[in-house]
Amino acid sequence: MAGFLDRAKEQAQRGLTQGKQKLDEVQTQRAGADLLKKLGAAYYAEQRRGGSPEATRRAMEALEQHIATHGDGVLRG
Repeated sequence: MAGFLDRAKEQAQRGLTQGKQKLDEVQTQRAGADLLKKLGAAYYAEQRRGGSPEATRRAMEALEQHIATHGDGVLRG
């Protein structure tokens, strides 16, 4: 019986670890998508509404930092 419980505990732990990894991945993708959206909004504002090029530059830098840290998965559709 103890062997069964040990295996069940190990399997549950693996499931929790995999779930946490997936959650972290989804949160990272959402953060990247948000940065990409902010870049688009800053660029649109700069081009059409007299927005600041500085805002576009900051948005680009934030996105580039995210990509350097987490990869360019956010850029893939």
